[in-house]
Amino acid sequence: MLLDAVELYQDSPRATHWLRRHVDRLAEPLRLAVVGSPQTGRSTLVNSLVGEEIAPLLVEEENQVVTWYRAGAVPRAQMYPTQAPPRDAPVARVDAQLHIDLEGWKAEDLDRIVIDWPNRALHGLTLIDTPALESGSDIGSRISLEADAVLYLMRHPHRTDIEFLQSFQDHPIARRNPVNAIVVLARADEVGGGRIDALTSAKRIARRYRTDPGLRGLCQNVVAVSGLLAHAGRTLTADELASLTVLAAAPRGEFEASLVSADRFTRDDVAGQLDARTRTALLERFGLFGVRLVTTLIRQGFDAQAELSAQLVQRSGLAELREAITRCFTDRQDVLKARSALLALEVVLRMEPRPAARALVDALEALVTSAHELRELRLLADLQAGRTSLPAPLADEARRLLGGGGTALAARLGFDRDPGGQELHAALSETLHRWQEQAENHALGHGQRQAARVVVRSCEDMYARVSGY
Repeated sequence: MLLDAVELYQDSPRATHWLRRHVDRLAEPLRLAVVGSPQTGRSTLVNSLVGEEIAPLLVEEENQVVTWYRAGAVPRAQMYPTQAPPRDAPVARVDAQLHIDLEGWKAEDLDRIVIDWPNRALHGLTLIDTPALESGSDIGSRISLEADAVLYLMRHPHRTDIEFLQSFQDHPIARRNPVNAIVVLARADEVGGGRIDALTSAKRIARRYRTDPGLRGLCQNVVAVSGLLAHAGRTLTADELASLTVLAAAPRGEFEASLVSADRFTRDDVAGQLDARTRTALLERFGLFGVRLVTTLIRQGFDAQAELSAQLVQRSGLAELREAITRCFTDRQDVLKARSALLALEVVLRMEPRPAARALVDALEALVTSAHELRELRLLADLQAGRTSLPAPLADEARRLLGGGGTALAARLGFDRDPGGQELHAALSETLHRWQEQAENHALGHGQRQAARVVVRSCEDMYARVSGY
């Protein structure tokens, strides 16, 4: 359909450029945007996901240029000025950090910066670090066109957060197929003033937000993450471990008193075995909660660099977030990229209508309405938002069969292991028969039976795969 549109709009350079970009995009990795209000730790989370300090931290809120990070054989940076051709920018790895020389270019004169970086975490995934969302910002509508999926970072859900999440669905196809966002309860280590149980409390709050009426129709999941703790865990150095070990050996009463506030922890007369500069550096890297947690873990025997790093990453919530990204986005990347392509096509057809495009308009509408993969996404969103309801046991099974817990056959059928072919076949036969009955069950409402038919189609597709058709 994109290629048909390129031919149809060959007399419009703007339209053909836009369409060809999206043709090429289908062969590219999934694009995942990291978006959020000021001081939510967007760049910190990017670094945590990559496991290296490639996104600048100290100037996070000054960095108002959309920056893409993608896999590359060697470090490379390209600037895309708004009024000039793309050009390379000097880039280097210094002390394990990425440094870019913008050569005097101002943020307002740049559309984006694209960084190629040799890192395994970026294979199959392009991360897009965005400027902070502010009132009146057009980042939401822009990201809805440029990214296939979104991580939305927030501290607590405010009205502006709901509005920004809605802005990612500013186009007709996006509104009809809204399942492409995960909300991250960011800076989870600061919940409750950074107490030792902060992450446990944050995860409990995230579970409550998953059922929040204002959020559940706008995202697939809510995950609590301490990006600071995850990043520190993935990049922990031997010198930092040595300094933290000194703190862990300090008298408990004196040390605990120093953690009352950041100012007190960095004072010269507190924990005097480390100078104020070292303690300030530890505070920037770990935060008060992180320092408290790490020293507790060291006292408990996690005093080797590798095992301490593993503990920090595990407790940070990063593993849960990566699992959610895989389940919700990576496993569905073909569908999400197709969704982006259809959205891009709709923009051209709407912005430059012409009689010769009528057949494309009709084909687009038919595909959006009938493609089963998109119907699965719509039903998942409707079940999540409460727009469609099923009796409790059926609702949970429907979400699982639709791929809400993972798109692999075993995950859809509820196995926690790899079942044999015969076992899969038997489970599918029984499940398909049961949902066929529900699709004709007049004790259910019309909308519920329609939902059951979508589940039946998913079961039929799985059955055909298992049977080799």
